Order: sequence, then C-alpha cells, then structure tokens
Amino acid sequence: MSDAPAKDKAATDVVVLGPPTSDGGGVHVLRARDEKLETGELRALQEGRPITGEVVTLSPRKDNPRVCDVTDSYRPPALTKGPANVATDAYREGWDEVFGKKKPSSAPPAAN
Repeated sequence: MSDAPAKDKAATDVVVLGPPTSDGGGVHVLRARDEKLETGELRALQEGRPITGEVVTLSPRKDNPRVCDVTDSYRPPALTKGPANVATDAYREGWDEVFGKKKPSSAPPAAN
C-alpha cells in the first residue's frame, strides 16, 4: 500500500523543502497547489511579530520527509479594491460637530 495521499482537494497542496534562507531563519520552498507552482519561504511563527502570509501545518511523507502535505491553518483575507473603510459612526459624529451637518435645500434651483 502506498503512502501517497488520495486524489482529493487536500492532497493537491504539497510543499518541497529546499535550502535554508540566507539569514538562516527559514527554508526556501516550492509549493504545488490548485494546479499552480509557487516559490516562497517557510519561517517559524514568533511571538510579538506580525504574521506575513499564511500559517500552515506540514505533514512530512514517510518515503521522502522533504516532501510535505500542507494543511492551511490561517489564510489572510483577500485584499479589496479601493481605500480602507475607516469611517466609523464616532468619526462621522465628530465630523458633524466640527463642520456641521448639511442643511437640506428647500429652495428650487435658480433659473438662468
């Protein structure tokens, strides 16, 4: 019986571990998922440091421990187009206090 995973969606996400990074803090990887190849770096999480990219769990294969099946633990949300929506209700209330609310126009438009 083979140690290869079954042909399902989870089995299509595989990482091959490469050489260490130049600073020695991680390893270069080649990742195959969704019928695409990606290159990247794998680094350990460090308390107090921001997470850049995804958080994954690797399961080394018995026949070749440098080949690992990948399980996503955290994937950052997709970026949206346009500026960030940072205007809260408190911000809008402060805006109205400083600049005043728009007064509704009750007069008809001027004729030329």
